[in-house]
Amino acid sequence: MTLTNIKDTGRDRNVSRRKLLVSGGIASGLAMSGLLLPGSARAADYSTGDMVLGDPDAPVEVIEYASMTCPHCRRFHEEIYPKLKKEFVDTGKVRFVFREFPLDRYALQASMLARCGGEQKFFGFIDLLFEQQPNWTSASDPTAALRQIGVLGGVSSEAFDACMADESLVDMLLATRLDGHQRMKVSGTPSVYVNGEKFEGGLDFEALSDRIESAL
Repeated sequence: MTLTNIKDTGRDRNVSRRKLLVSGGIASGLAMSGLLLPGSARAADYSTGDMVLGDPDAPVEVIEYASMTCPHCRRFHEEIYPKLKKEFVDTGKVRFVFREFPLDRYALQASMLARCGGEQKFFGFIDLLFEQQPNWTSASDPTAALRQIGVLGGVSSEAFDACMADESLVDMLLATRLDGHQRMKVSGTPSVYVNGEKFEGGLDFEALSDRIESAL
C-alpha cells in the first residue's frame, strides 16, 4: 500500500462503544499466539523502541515497515514471514526488526494495541491482528473490534481506553513512521530492508532468501 496522510491520529475519544462480534477463530488464534497470559496492560507499560526477534548479534538484519491495515503486509506475514523466521531468524542468521508505518487511523490503533500488550505479547498480537485483518478492518466499528481482540488477549477494556488515549504512544509511532519515510525512503508497505538496503523483490521468498544468503 502506498503512503497516505494521517489526518486522524487516533485521539478521537468519541468512538461508539457498542458491542461488536468479530468472526470466529480469535480465541484459538490467541491461544496459538501465546496471548492468553494472565494480567493486563496499562498505557504506561507499552513497549518502546524497535521490536526485535532473533540473535542480536546475527550477521544479517532484516527490517520490515508495515501497516496493520495493509493487505499486502498481511500476505507478507502469512506467506513470507513464517519461512523467514524458521529458516533464518530461529537459526541465528537474521535479526528481524518490525517497525510500524501506519497508513490510516485504524492501522495506528492496531499498532497501539500491540504495543500496549507488552513486549512478551507483541509479536503474538501482530500475528493475530494480521490473521483477523479482514474482519476488524471491515467491521462497522473497527475500534470496537480491536477492543474485543485486546480484551481476549489480556488488555482490559479500561487499559485499552488508556492505550488509545496515550498521546506519547501516538507520537512515538508517528515518529517511527516519519523517520521511515524521511531516512529510509519508505513510500509504501510492506517495505523490507536487508542490512540497510531496500529489498525490491516484493512477496517472493526465494528472492529474499537469495538476498539474505548473499549477505551472510
